[in-house]
Amino acid sequence: MALSFVIIGGGPGGHTAASHAAKLGADVTLIEREIVGGAANLWDCIPSKAMIATGSALNMIDKSEEMGLTDVKAHLDFDALRQRIVSIEDRLEHSVTSLLQSQGVRVLRGTGRMVGPHEVVADTAEGEITVHADAVLLATGSRPRIPEWAAPDGDRVLTTRDAYPPKELPEHLVVIGSGVTGVEFVSMFSSFGCDVTLIVSRQQVLPQKDPEVAAALETHFLDRGVRLYKGARAEGIERTDDGGVRILCDDGRVATGSHALLAIGSIPNSEGLGCDAAGVEVNAWGYLDNNHHLQTNVPHIYVAGDLSGRLPLSSVASMQGRKIAEHVMGLHTREHRHLDYDKAASAIFTEPEIADVGLAEADAFAEGRKIRVTKVPFSTTAKALINNAPRGFVKIVSDPATGVVLGGSIVGRHAAELISVIALAVTAGLNVEDIVDSLLVHPSLSEALAEAAD
Repeated sequence: MALSFVIIGGGPGGHTAASHAAKLGADVTLIEREIVGGAANLWDCIPSKAMIATGSALNMIDKSEEMGLTDVKAHLDFDALRQRIVSIEDRLEHSVTSLLQSQGVRVLRGTGRMVGPHEVVADTAEGEITVHADAVLLATGSRPRIPEWAAPDGDRVLTTRDAYPPKELPEHLVVIGSGVTGVEFVSMFSSFGCDVTLIVSRQQVLPQKDPEVAAALETHFLDRGVRLYKGARAEGIERTDDGGVRILCDDGRVATGSHALLAIGSIPNSEGLGCDAAGVEVNAWGYLDNNHHLQTNVPHIYVAGDLSGRLPLSSVASMQGRKIAEHVMGLHTREHRHLDYDKAASAIFTEPEIADVGLAEADAFAEGRKIRVTKVPFSTTAKALINNAPRGFVKIVSDPATGVVLGGSIVGRHAAELISVIALAVTAGLNVEDIVDSLLVHPSLSEALAEAAD
């Protein structure tokens, strides 16, 4: 009899685990209450990147004269953009659902909860459905964090999910939060021609990133006319008589605009899962503690994605789902590689794009670790000049004794694609000579990687 594997949550972690376990012979049931493919992925991540792509296209057209073109103009059709986003979401959900159905995965539309260590109930439109589970995966993701001093209304005071896209294009958007999500919104709406103000609680945007990378992004924002309120922490939002908003900061400064957007993190969706009934421990922050196999304190109950408290990246969740499926099906007994979250590549889809992987230069210095840092500006590469996109650089961090690639960061067009080369080097333990000796395409942006490695 096939092993019964029940998954609550159909995001990247959940549906990848479902697909992989089904291929390995498990009897898989997937329970999803919103959208197969993941609400955070298909309703947040994908729409934001689609909007950013449209903004990037507008910027390219604005600079078309520099490419030898004349009389080229474009205007944003907000309704057409909205329809494009919906079509992308529908196509991706259909793709995931069709794959799961072809593999024999049972998909239940509803809310899943555990009523015991081996019993899961799905509350569906047709009523309760109880499923026995030899193994359970909890992958219910997270939702935007809303502070006590803010009251989102979906009109003028927005959470991130209200803004993909918003009901109307903001005349002046005040973004609260300068992490990854916040700066993407700044880039997105400034490219649409909106006035934008960014509330930066620290002394730099992207406080967890390389200061040189953050500085490059700040310079670009200022060039676009973005207002930066550095060292200001928002502590209140008021609606004004003219229909706008006022954001009150702890240092006395006040930012005004037509709309405010909260981009200050997320909280895990661990409520209502029946963790108490199954004996699963939930920590003080709402995450489920887990080991390197993603097992909770109840060994046959696993956790993936944002709920795991690990890196909140779709790519990480997908890989977690794959590893969990292998462990559930007993493949962990063979030689395999454990997930190393310190080697996960990440990207920020601003303009210019930002991507990094592995050891950061600032972290190495803070640890007193000896490193070799090499940097090459894109302005020295032929393809960047051809693309009329010379802004940015490639930076590679390596071990000075062995040449092993420890990390790297990229600022510039296609950074999210180019970082893959450095990510592979970091994961595989390659050295800089392996990159230098690769016969890369000319002219291409990847040549900057070889130059930085040399």
